[in-house]
Amino acid sequence: MQDPCQAREVLGIVGDKWALLIVRMLKDEPLRFTELKRAIDGISQRMLTVTLRDLERDGILTRTVRNVMPPHVSYELTAMGRSLREATAPLLEWSITHMPQIDAARTAYDNR
Repeated sequence: MQDPCQAREVLGIVGDKWALLIVRMLKDEPLRFTELKRAIDGISQRMLTVTLRDLERDGILTRTVRNVMPPHVSYELTAMGRSLREATAPLLEWSITHMPQIDAARTAYDNR
C-alpha cells in the first residue's frame, strides 16, 4: 500500500499555477514555446522553461523537436496530461468565475 503522503508530489503539480495554466493552454493543440509565453501573462522565460521540463519529466506533456532552421519545438499533452486537464478544469473555471468576488474580498480586507 502506498503512503498517502506521497500524493503531495502529485499535488505539487496540481497546485502549481504555472503548470495548470500550461496544461490549460495545451488543451486543444500542440503549441510552441513562444506561443505559450505569449498566452500566459506574467510567466518569465525561465519559469516557463523550468515548468515545461518538469511537466515533461512527469509525463504530463511531450516535447517534439523538428530539425528545421530555426528548430521547431512544440509541446503537447500526453494522455495523462489530458486526464489532468479534465480533472483540473472545474478548478480553473471556478477560479475564473470567482475572481471578481475574490478581488472584492481582498480589497475589503486590505481596507480594514
